[in-house]
Amino acid sequence: MDHPAARTILDLYQRHAEAFYQQRSRTLFEQRWLDKLLAAMGSAGRMLDLGCGNGQPIADYFIQQGCALTGVDGALAMLSRAHANFPQQRWLHHDMRTLNLDETFDGLIAWDSFFHLTQDDQRRMFPVFARHSHPGSALMFTSGTGHGIAMGEFEGEPLFHASLAPDEYRSLLAANGFAVLEMKMEDPECGGHTVWLAKQAG
Repeated sequence: MDHPAARTILDLYQRHAEAFYQQRSRTLFEQRWLDKLLAAMGSAGRMLDLGCGNGQPIADYFIQQGCALTGVDGALAMLSRAHANFPQQRWLHHDMRTLNLDETFDGLIAWDSFFHLTQDDQRRMFPVFARHSHPGSALMFTSGTGHGIAMGEFEGEPLFHASLAPDEYRSLLAANGFAVLEMKMEDPECGGHTVWLAKQAG
């Protein structure tokens, strides 16, 4: 189902890129999960960061670990800062929903980005994940806890989030060749994030 606020996500981040940069935590509370993704990959390799934003702190962490990073974001203002900070990495201005790079990656992550998509768009993302992975590729994304829509607010404007039910995520992962390695609902050690880690069986 479409929702007016879902159509404005990229514009919202484009207009408020500076505010996001100032407010985004750099404490790297996500590190334990990022390390799990690296471990599932087997070693630092080629990482695809979908909805990479300004590249901090998550892309920055992977770069520090030796990953060759490709960051994708639909908000050019966010991406421009990432490119300025990490010019040796690859940054692509593109909507993740229609991404087709004709290449695969050892790791894929959609942290706090995938959940801004509508439920139908989320369903359509799993073939996108699959076509950018190969046997052994690891995938991590964050989601909600159950089927529904949740509205937040950023800079006084509505901020859209949606989620499918956990069972549907499991089915979509399986249908696209991914086996769930770990899933944690509202992880108290990660700011209450619900995190999925899966691996492409191929």
